[in-house]
Amino acid sequence: MSISLAKGQKISLTKEGGGALSSVIMGLGWDAKKKKGFLGFGSRDQEIDLDASCVMFDAGGNMVDVVWFRQLRSQDGSILHTGDNRTGAGDGDDEQIIVDLTKVPATVTILMFVVNSFTGQDFSQIEQAFCRIVDKSNGQEIARYNLSSSGSHTAQVMAKLYRHNGEWKMHALGEASSGRTFQDLLPAMRANL
Repeated sequence: MSISLAKGQKISLTKEGGGALSSVIMGLGWDAKKKKGFLGFGSRDQEIDLDASCVMFDAGGNMVDVVWFRQLRSQDGSILHTGDNRTGAGDGDDEQIIVDLTKVPATVTILMFVVNSFTGQDFSQIEQAFCRIVDKSNGQEIARYNLSSSGSHTAQVMAKLYRHNGEWKMHALGEASSGRTFQDLLPAMRANL
């Protein structure tokens, strides 16, 4: 059963029958709003390139590694980005980041997931944007977080996975920010560690 997350909500990443999840997928999907043509006649799709990134932090708040469209695999191999979608075309997840929680080094305590508009459009031009966590072992959606809003921001610190008493938990952040790449979002991420 999927949980629809609200900003600030926290959930434990355990299976329905008990036991911890070993591998999850963070999916990102979106559609571009149609642009109106000249004098309101005709419309066309605009290309919006949203990018999902996962930044790994240690207990001291130091960035350990990052997975994004320019580095599709973490150095330790625990996190994999499936590739850059530059338009949002198609149904379902447009980008995915796969995390093997059992392989994330013990020194990494927080995985921060962010999304940014590489092409610079703000979120008022984006429809049906979401992030979700899926149990990779059975494809079951665990949680979904709606990212669409009418804001003028170009990025969001979506969510973080963090270790608490030896267990992975998720915190839906939904913090509006601005920037074209994860580097622009580091101050906002650090504020949410």
